[in-house]
Amino acid sequence: MWGPRQPGQRWWQRAVRRRLPVLGWLPRYSLSCLRLDLTAGVTVGLTVVPQALAYAEVAGLPVQYGLYSSFVGCFVYCLLGTAKDVTLGPTAIMSLLVSSYAFHDPAYAVLLAFLSGCIQLAMGLLHLGFLLDFVSCPVIKGFTSAASITIGFNQVKNILGLQGIPRQFFLQVYETLRRIGEARILPVPKAHPRGCAFVTSPPPVFDDPRASLRGSSPATSHCRAGDAILGLSCLAALAGLRAMKSRLHPTASTEPLAARASVLLVRSCATARNALVVLAAGLVAYSFQLSGSQPLTLTGSVPCGLPPFRPPPFSKAVPNGTVPFGRMVQDMGAGLAVVPLVGVLETVAIAKAFASQNDYRIDANQELLAMGTANILGSFFSSYPITGSFGRTAVNAQTGVCTPMGGLVTGTLVLLSLAYLTSLFCYIPKAALAAVIISAVVPMFDARIFRTLWRVKRLDLIPLCVTFLLCFWEVQYGIMAGVLVSGILLLYSVARPPIKVLEQGVLLVQPGSSLHFPAADHLQDIIRDRALAASPPCSVILDCHHVSSIDYTAVVGLAELLQELHKHGISLVFCSLQDPVLRALLAADLEGFRHFPSWEEAARCSEAELGGSRAACIDSTGESSLLPAGLIQ
Repeated sequence: MWGPRQPGQRWWQRAVRRRLPVLGWLPRYSLSCLRLDLTAGVTVGLTVVPQALAYAEVAGLPVQYGLYSSFVGCFVYCLLGTAKDVTLGPTAIMSLLVSSYAFHDPAYAVLLAFLSGCIQLAMGLLHLGFLLDFVSCPVIKGFTSAASITIGFNQVKNILGLQGIPRQFFLQVYETLRRIGEARILPVPKAHPRGCAFVTSPPPVFDDPRASLRGSSPATSHCRAGDAILGLSCLAALAGLRAMKSRLHPTASTEPLAARASVLLVRSCATARNALVVLAAGLVAYSFQLSGSQPLTLTGSVPCGLPPFRPPPFSKAVPNGTVPFGRMVQDMGAGLAVVPLVGVLETVAIAKAFASQNDYRIDANQELLAMGTANILGSFFSSYPITGSFGRTAVNAQTGVCTPMGGLVTGTLVLLSLAYLTSLFCYIPKAALAAVIISAVVPMFDARIFRTLWRVKRLDLIPLCVTFLLCFWEVQYGIMAGVLVSGILLLYSVARPPIKVLEQGVLLVQPGSSLHFPAADHLQDIIRDRALAASPPCSVILDCHHVSSIDYTAVVGLAELLQELHKHGISLVFCSLQDPVLRALLAADLEGFRHFPSWEEAARCSEAELGGSRAACIDSTGESSLLPAGLIQ
């Protein structure tokens, strides 16, 4: 959390400030910060409105639900968030998960937001933020890369105007490639010149992926050339504006005013490229509407006004009766674990990245509280699950936001759009929204991570590839399998720690890490095999300067090893014991246990024993000046 801690505060004041971070920056708020926050808030608002409409399409929900999900998180995070740059709202990844677990049903999506928020809030109250550390970077990279491909390819049908394409990824690829050459302009019902009353939307997506393979009507067998031309044009415009922004260099104050103004204009257009492209596409569609023909597939009518404030649906009415709460929870299944986990991971990862870049700290547990509260309150306004957006957070940071106050401006713009602009959203072509989504998810695919892991640690490619491949089948299987493989690799490193063995007159054994029960037998086998194979027999020195902890199973194994080597006339001594390890071994009262401050002293003692003379050694039952103060039992 940014800002210094005020001295002389009472414990309850510190607790309140920790739970309400807004109290840390609001007293120091200035007019200069307000100007920067207004600029950032408006800029992000121009980005979030078209993205919200597009992400609702990814989630399989009516487009207004994207806007319903875009304002509550802005207001809540302003009060509870610990990162000044982060913006909460619908994202491509979260929309993909909602599509998988909410079955394109708003009732399930809103209930999923409420339950996810409850889980995230409970994790924050129980200080379980550390659990996020067990999800490795390769798993996150594998998931986001697979999600970018899945989301991007899912929009190809809207770019090309294809209809009747199944949502299952592999069937989707097959059908899209099979029918990609079928482009032609379809006859469209004459549009009403005053509005969208007669604009037809595409038929609903097949719930059964096999249904689209059994055949479809002639009206759904081809794609619209108008959609393809517009979609590809929007993609080209978005890519061009992005490239222009990346090549712009800061202008010096000594440069002419015209040059500085032109650079500022280009940068502003590039930053608000989503809004500009959607606006231009909407104007094109509106011009066709006035002419009485419509070669484009439009979004369709959007309900006007703000969403009603009501509790999330804990049951659902269906023609045959009512789906109770328990059945809805059972239907969502693994989504109740995957959705809140991925939401928190995405937010915390973004917050950490920008906190490191802009020199402030975040509190992972407080981020959990902010996320949970935002999802719970959002569900009362018909929001589906939200999380931090990397793209909008980057825009927020680049425009110089000072505090989370910029989120208030963004949320206000979304509310104004809902109140006054929804009547115009019906003219937005679906191909333009698809272009916005594809442009947003392309940077999520990180092809360099494969090469980087090959150079750094090839073993990390296993969880990356497992997660990446299985996410194309089912998202939850990919994440769960990736976490499982990462855990197995972590446990393997604990069970098989690096052990160095040197023969220098004595057998010097150096474990490379702490000793716990999975490694006990492994260490015994190495020492036993090397000690018994030596000819003539030599003493064994166990150098424990890398061992910071040891458990009871490992202690029992060392006791058995001491006895076994003693039967063969081989001595085992310990050296460089850290305090916790020495205390554990002394408390176990091992028979024949001896230890030395360094391996050189242990080697001299062992050589003296082999030469027939007995040096004064340290025994676990005796006192010696070599034993650290305070450890003599």
